[in-house]
Amino acid sequence: MSDRATPLGAETTVHERADDLDPTDCARELLAAVRTGDSPDPYLERLAQYDETALEPLRSDPALALAFWSNCYNAGTQLLLSRRPELYENQLRFFRFFGATALTVAGADLSLDAIEHGIVRGTRTKYGLGYLPQVLAGRFERRYSLSDPDPRVHFALNCGATSCPAIRVYDADRIDEQLDQATRAYLDATVDYDPDAGVVTVPKLFLWYRGDFGGGSGIRNLLREYGAIPGDASPRLRHRDWDWSLAPGKFAE
Repeated sequence: MSDRATPLGAETTVHERADDLDPTDCARELLAAVRTGDSPDPYLERLAQYDETALEPLRSDPALALAFWSNCYNAGTQLLLSRRPELYENQLRFFRFFGATALTVAGADLSLDAIEHGIVRGTRTKYGLGYLPQVLAGRFERRYSLSDPDPRVHFALNCGATSCPAIRVYDADRIDEQLDQATRAYLDATVDYDPDAGVVTVPKLFLWYRGDFGGGSGIRNLLREYGAIPGDASPRLRHRDWDWSLAPGKFAE
């Protein structure tokens, strides 16, 4: 994050602008500020101040919800990496980093796990290969949980690791197109198909969240749809090791 001083008048203007934003626009502007190194605080404060009435459209419009929560997750990741890097570097990363409060929305302190697994993935545990529900999800997560999760969101969420997909700022009116773009770019960069061996090597997230993609057949269908394997191919799946080395600021060009 930038440490440069901001003139008082300019800071006031940013706060006033944040106050006029609806939640989806506020999340988008938050991630844009994180990318450019501007102060995220006005947008963080506004997200925390919304009441649940303001968030009501997220419960009925999947496009709004996907854009909002993807931008919140990616901004939250970058803010945690910037402000509390020791959590990621800790051996207990999976509890301390992913379980720490990343940002506050409508008064609810949310971790990355709460956003990803409690809301975006439809209240599914991060264990169990994508087949098991998350039985201990809180009221807030259950209220905003997506009823029909889009597996392409796995190619939109960035947790700070080198193997993660690039970060994009998502717009509700273009979310389907943007998720297609993110999916194609990630698969192009990470999938290797060996027709002679009848094997396709895919990122580890296809194992961790196998159920989200509809099992092996669903994964192969996705790979065919995005041209990662030929339309008539049905290769065995091999999973590439995940590189957890820290890679902050991995924004798409």
